[in-house]
Amino acid sequence: MYKTANDHYREIFGCKVYKLSLDGGFTCPNRDGTVGYGGCSFCSGQGSGDFAAKPGVSVTDQLHRAKAWVEQKNKGGKYMAYFQAFTGTYAPVARLRQMYLEAIAPEEIVGLTIGTRPDCLPPETVSLLGELHRIKPVTVELGLQTVHEETARRIRRGYPTAVYFDALRKLKAVGVEVVTHIILGLPGETPEMAEETTRQAVLAGTDGVKFHLLHVLKGTTLEEDYRRGEFTCLELEEYAAILTRCIRILPPHVVVHRITGDGAKRDLVAPLWSGDKKRVMNYLKGYLARELAQQED
Repeated sequence: MYKTANDHYREIFGCKVYKLSLDGGFTCPNRDGTVGYGGCSFCSGQGSGDFAAKPGVSVTDQLHRAKAWVEQKNKGGKYMAYFQAFTGTYAPVARLRQMYLEAIAPEEIVGLTIGTRPDCLPPETVSLLGELHRIKPVTVELGLQTVHEETARRIRRGYPTAVYFDALRKLKAVGVEVVTHIILGLPGETPEMAEETTRQAVLAGTDGVKFHLLHVLKGTTLEEDYRRGEFTCLELEEYAAILTRCIRILPPHVVVHRITGDGAKRDLVAPLWSGDKKRVMNYLKGYLARELAQQED
């Protein structure tokens, strides 16, 4: 099979670990005009933080609120502070230091996870992350999505793929764990192209992968493209087949942190089947179990 995030954290911490999603009040260089406006074509108005605690309150208060939502399911477990919304390193290093230290201060917080863009990791920020990693484990999630430059331009990613490889190398040099986000079903991409993205991320040294289904949300430029008929979304069976091909590429030590992604159901435009999260997860887990078991035989 493959190593899940649950397996990974139990190996390290000896218990279940829940991520407490935080919003640090960040924006994104692809929204504020530094790189572009409006963000990547698929990105919602919440900057992938649809399920994060809302900004405007302290990090400590956000942690308390997020913990209250899950503590009944996490008896005796630990927690990971997760800056999920927008670009979690896009701020002066002094502000980042203050927020990150506040996030990892509680004893039950065993580590820090930060979602960011590869082009938002200047040397002083990388140095800070290495420093914090010596206090508690730090994981940085990099939004790669694809290694193919034509697709990257089409989705308005805003940086060349070489920037991802450089950022990964610098993070690994200071001991930080790296998880790479990959989107399956991007406009114009074939299953072979998705496999190539996965292969290159593995060769570059990523420690983990988050696979996402391309889904269309209201208010995004991707919605405009979809309604113009410029692309179609994958069916569940197609997604499962591509996901399996990509997971087969992963060495045993690379952790699969996510096998699909979903936005807020109220904003979902397509594919509508992805809104039934329980059904989708059951189908994908069953499909992977069957297909990967056949590979091992």
